[in-house]
Amino acid sequence: MGIAVQNLSKRFGDYVAVDDVSFEVEQGRLVALLGPSGSGKSTILRIIAGLEEPDGGAVYLTGEEATRLPTQKRNVGFVFQHYALFRHMTVRRNIAFGLEVQKRPKDEIRQRVDELLRLVKLEGYGDRYPSQLSGGQRQRVALARALAPKPRVLLLDEPFGALDAKVRQNLAAWLRDLHHEVQVTSIFVTHDQEEAIEISDRIVVLNRGRVEQIGRPEEIYDRPRTKFVASFIGHANVIEALAQGGRVTAGPQALELPLAESTARSGEAVVLVRPEDILLSRTPNGGLQGQIVGVRYRGDVYELTLEMGGIPLRVVEEKDRFAQEGWNLGQEVGVQFSRYKYFHAEEGHGAIRERLRSLGYIE
Repeated sequence: MGIAVQNLSKRFGDYVAVDDVSFEVEQGRLVALLGPSGSGKSTILRIIAGLEEPDGGAVYLTGEEATRLPTQKRNVGFVFQHYALFRHMTVRRNIAFGLEVQKRPKDEIRQRVDELLRLVKLEGYGDRYPSQLSGGQRQRVALARALAPKPRVLLLDEPFGALDAKVRQNLAAWLRDLHHEVQVTSIFVTHDQEEAIEISDRIVVLNRGRVEQIGRPEEIYDRPRTKFVASFIGHANVIEALAQGGRVTAGPQALELPLAESTARSGEAVVLVRPEDILLSRTPNGGLQGQIVGVRYRGDVYELTLEMGGIPLRVVEEKDRFAQEGWNLGQEVGVQFSRYKYFHAEEGHGAIRERLRSLGYIE
């Protein structure tokens, strides 16, 4: 096992930053810690690196307990969001810094730096200074410096957060390819869902210091286990509803959604439907219907906004299908959900029931 954390906890005064967190990273895998600001992801990374002490729990690196080991003895590579390059040193000296501290032979240092310059595609840049590089190039230097001592694990704390969107996209794809080549056990912290899905082998979704779900990117997206994961990963239409005997009521139209027996108990509920899982037709065919109230061109797709009995829905249509159907503003359309997730609302508060009653949707 490359990295394992068991029952980690950390408080800052009265604030609980990490609350009983456990997960493992297999040797050679890249795992993303994904969550909103304040979810505890960077604190967990700093605990693994030895930059913070946990209040409870344990950290294991390649099978050895490292919970109380000082940072310099953990053999961990760390890449920060803001590069942290030495401005007075050339690219070559920046990459060599850790090796020089370890007093490695000069020939070994030169060979390793040359190898890393090729690896991060910066051959010919060795004699430049950080001020002569773009943001993306600086971050590649920071990554090369972290890899130079051949760490047993690599930790990346939102490494592309300071870069513009296009550079982030390019570097994310590049990092994935690089990881396939070097195969170092890695944890990547990000709040960007698309980045996590594109880069990682597995994702740990965090919220308020706790683990919401762990799984492969496709599992997290297609089979979310909680309302938070379903709404945080990708885009989702959130429909407040009441469930009674397999029928979900929301708005003037009763949503006839079959529910699995295990989730079919009555009560307040939330239905989440992704925009790509809503199918439109020219006729209702006895089912749900809505009106197109907005159309936006997004380059590769069209984004439609529907009004379905007071419920706004976001729908994504491929360009070819949009052109074929010729959807127009104000048009009435049939609506069908090809896939959806159903969650029980928090017990006892009655907020959804009261809201639906105030809108006249239920008695």
